[in-house]
Amino acid sequence: MISVLLVDDQDLVRMGLRTLFEYEEDLTVVGEAADGIAAVQQAAAHRPTVVLMDIRMPGIDGLEATRRIVADPALAETRIIVLTTFERDQYVFEALRAGASGFLLKNTPPAGLLEAVRTVADGGALLSPSVTRTLIQEFTQVAPRDLTPHPQLDALTGREREIVSLVAQGLNNQEIAERLVLSPATARTHVSRAMIKLGARDRAQLVVFAFQSGLA
Repeated sequence: MISVLLVDDQDLVRMGLRTLFEYEEDLTVVGEAADGIAAVQQAAAHRPTVVLMDIRMPGIDGLEATRRIVADPALAETRIIVLTTFERDQYVFEALRAGASGFLLKNTPPAGLLEAVRTVADGGALLSPSVTRTLIQEFTQVAPRDLTPHPQLDALTGREREIVSLVAQGLNNQEIAERLVLSPATARTHVSRAMIKLGARDRAQLVVFAFQSGLA
């Protein structure tokens, strides 16, 4: 069973999300929070599989709440999906850097939201090629790139560096395999090894490491 924590300062939004999940046999809502502090408390109490996190809330915002949840060793298996109104929200990249596994627009169709929760719960990340490119482009335009190479970057092989760069472009395993003329299984293995070497929680964090290390 995939347990979900709903975090949004609008009662109507939380009510709609809860209603959506009630009809799914493999999903259950274990808690709700209207601000960042309550989100951290609820996450610690319920240890949800996935947190749907609004960014802009009173008190501590979704960014700080995400940082605190990710920093809690007891919540190492909890994944966070950031909810935002705009694709080019200036805080989205910061949320990914804070440890979020991806983000959803609030106007995402119900079927897409359910699929997203299941994807993240299964270890995937919500980063399409267009969105990834947009995030990096927007971020580099508003702030100078301050490269801080990952301390384990040298542990990557040349092929793994190439793979990480393609992940940062938003390519999935199948697309990476086609680009490099590999089997999907080989591409998946390279991605997994790179994640292990860099200590990445998921593909979203791998994108952040690539960006900060100058591979994207």
